[in-house]
Amino acid sequence: MIKATLIFNNHGEPRLSKFCQPYSEDTQQQVIRETFHLVSKRDENVCNFLEGGLLIGGSDNKLIYRYYTTLHFVFCVDSSESELGILDLIQVFVETLDKCFENVCELDLIFHVDKVDNILAEMVMGGMVLETNMNEIVTQIDAQNKLEKSEAGLAGAPARAISAVKNMNLPKIPRNINIGDISIKVPNLPSFK
Repeated sequence: MIKATLIFNNHGEPRLSKFCQPYSEDTQQQVIRETFHLVSKRDENVCNFLEGGLLIGGSDNKLIYRYYTTLHFVFCVDSSESELGILDLIQVFVETLDKCFENVCELDLIFHVDKVDNILAEMVMGGMVLETNMNEIVTQIDAQNKLEKSEAGLAGAPARAISAVKNMNLPKIPRNINIGDISIKVPNLPSFK
């Protein structure tokens, strides 16, 4: 089971932290600091996984990480997870980010943290891996983006409707509106102009 997903830069500043188990804010910050110190001190020629620290759960848990240019991608997992499987998951996550952001960089993670979180949520939920097919993940993210754009259009609809009514050249405000068998009396309204 995946316990946490952490992304931080060379200075230990977290760019994404997602915990699948409840931890207090202080404990989360300690986990991030401890993980950064454990991962950042390792040489490049050693393996990409190590036993977890005391805060993460001790020897039953592992830190599996990859380092890309200025970012450390770390998954804190229990002993039931495959190290190579999680390394592959990190690779798919980074490639998906790269595809969604077109050459992803640290600033993309800072300014689009909601989109990064959505991408991760397509892959991992509740500590369990849901999807590893990058094309399927990108398809779902594109569908979310289209939905957000269509909802943004709906959010502006009332303002556009008021603007359209204001721009109508009605000689006078109608007092009775008849639609089929329905008759509506319009009360005296203040002028729109």
